[in-house]
Amino acid sequence: MSAALIVRYRRIAAVRYWKPVQTGTNQDDDTRTVLTLSGEAGPVALDEGIRLPDPLSPHLAARRVGRRLDIAPLVALSQAQDPDTRWVVEGAGGVLVPINETTLMVDLMVELGMPAVVVARTALGTINHTLLTIEALRARQVDVAGIVMNGPPNDENRWSIETYGGVSVVGQLPRLDTVTADGLARQAEAVDPHGRLSRWLA
Repeated sequence: MSAALIVRYRRIAAVRYWKPVQTGTNQDDDTRTVLTLSGEAGPVALDEGIRLPDPLSPHLAARRVGRRLDIAPLVALSQAQDPDTRWVVEGAGGVLVPINETTLMVDLMVELGMPAVVVARTALGTINHTLLTIEALRARQVDVAGIVMNGPPNDENRWSIETYGGVSVVGQLPRLDTVTADGLARQAEAVDPHGRLSRWLA
């Protein structure tokens, strides 16, 4: 999803990718994957932040290696970047995933001061899950820029999320069984076809 957003918007803004907290680095590297799939030459990603080997919630992955995570260095790193850059920042898990015993992923989102694009499944259960995510974000004054739905189209679920969540679904993407740069480039055309997210890149 992050690579699709970069491909979609890099023609109109200097968009960079950042995953501040990544777990499971002993299995994969999301930053490298995004770089490969986006097909972009040059520094499209910021490859710094918290990197933990086990594919667990950040607080548990940190505990496994005897660490306690702190978001202050991540906020400082963000503030040190070129202010004219526009970012696609990917979370780790959902908005209420713990980073340490008192801090959740949404707390980092608040500190970074960026709007949120929520990626939602189209399957059964997505209405409750997505509406709860929207509520959690708004309770902390995080702007919800839009929803991107991923999976087989489900018009009823889309209508329910837009109606009860008071938010626009800005993209409907099919699930790709095999993800390639070419396939993702085609998929990116379905992200925000009406340009509703463009104002956040101005």
